[in-house]
Amino acid sequence: MIHRTHPAVPRGEPADEDRNHEVSRRGVLRGAGMGVLTIAVVGTGAVSYRAYDNQLLGPTGGRAFDAWRHWRDQPGPRGMVAAAVLAASPHNTQPWYFRVSDTSIDLLADPTRRMAAPDPYGREMRVGLGCALENLVLAARARGYQPSVALLPDPSDPRLVARIELAASRVQNSALYDAIGARRSNRGPYADAPLPAGFLAELAALADNSGPVTPVWLTTSRAKQDMGALLVDAARAVTADQAQSEDGFRWFRASADAIERHKDGLTLDGQGLGSLTTSIAKLLPATSRASGDTFWVNQTRTVHTKTAAAYGVLLVADPRDPAQQLAGGRLLQRIHLAVTARGLALQHMNQITERVDRDRSLGRQPEFGPRLAALGLAALVAAPGSREALVAFRLGRPVRSGRQSPRRPASEVIL
Repeated sequence: MIHRTHPAVPRGEPADEDRNHEVSRRGVLRGAGMGVLTIAVVGTGAVSYRAYDNQLLGPTGGRAFDAWRHWRDQPGPRGMVAAAVLAASPHNTQPWYFRVSDTSIDLLADPTRRMAAPDPYGREMRVGLGCALENLVLAARARGYQPSVALLPDPSDPRLVARIELAASRVQNSALYDAIGARRSNRGPYADAPLPAGFLAELAALADNSGPVTPVWLTTSRAKQDMGALLVDAARAVTADQAQSEDGFRWFRASADAIERHKDGLTLDGQGLGSLTTSIAKLLPATSRASGDTFWVNQTRTVHTKTAAAYGVLLVADPRDPAQQLAGGRLLQRIHLAVTARGLALQHMNQITERVDRDRSLGRQPEFGPRLAALGLAALVAAPGSREALVAFRLGRPVRSGRQSPRRPASEVIL
């Protein structure tokens, strides 16, 4: 799901998400030394209140993070939903709810959680739903069930995106299932080091050869440079589009109270900043959406695109087809879990495809679709027929660990 990245409002996770609108908290970004000096002379009462209100020590308590602590606890179908809610989704919108019985689970879309301007056709929403579906399938197997998945089983109900029939079976644990509770969208810097030899081939093997989704990798200096330039330009275009910028900013949770109230969205802790910078930023007043947009573009230019060891892009025959979007989400989640299991990092990079869909929705001359096609991704696929990008992400060795994002627990999303 889904996913930008500013220090306050990231975008992404249709792959857990990626945008950071809230820092400036702006002086923090000019250097931690000035921030520390400033804090030293602020009244202790105000500092103490800000520290309390914004969870200075990080998201370690509160019901908004209980889902990460208890996802293995419950058996049966409700336990499967507890694992599903930890999946990636765009801007951590969590666009799902579930109907549960002893023998089946229905996965339903919540269209009220789709962002209109960034996701006019529901591409990101359905990719996020596919991510949740993959977690659910892995959890079913680990709890002694054999899941049978039917995508879009009822044409008369577009909200019903999948029905999972459950039959008793042997327990099937896996490294991917074990990684569910550790997966994060890591928006911080990645180390200047290559990925393990053969790792991208291992990730490619996670794709179903008979399915509609094909992963391709950009690993050469030139390919990464071209992809990075396109990502930076797309980030600038998103921030220049008032509707897209405002829709993303609505999902930023600027305080502990907002995090606990909503249990979703993007937080300062999730932006991949160092611990000192994050702590100082929490003590300072929130700044404007425009300042956050500027910071996100700078992070995209100086951190995200400068430290990626590789980019991945999932290609499909038709990125507008709901079934292919769901299948892409399932593969995206498998890849992210495999990356997590190896101690590596992944960040969802949605800005290019958001601009592609935005141009189409407004009937404008396309800019980013042709530029993305010019990268020659389809030529990397040894398969008949044309392919287009569904989602993109970056990979690397993390400099620091990603942090948890708030989650609505299973009890709040089961009908």
